Amino acid sequence: MVRIYELRQKEIINIKDGTRFGFAADLEIDLKTGEISKIIVPGPARVFGVFGRDAEYCIPWDSIQQMGDDVILVDVDAEECLEEF
Repeated sequence: MVRIYELRQKEIINIKDGTRFGFAADLEIDLKTGEISKIIVPGPARVFGVFGRDAEYCIPWDSIQQMGDDVILVDVDAEECLEEF
């Protein structure tokens, strides 16, 4: 069992290329089934990080390969997971 607080303390790393996405900021939950469908991670910063962010990584829950004490290993294509808002 993992609490949301504990999930937010784990760094998310892509095993395909070693990309460090950062830490989970939010979760997307399917209200019909009650299951977590995606982990939401803030996307890359704009203009030296001064003007905030305009995208986020939406990582499908089934892309998680391993969850350790301090990291979550995922197998995704980073560009496909990046969604603008």
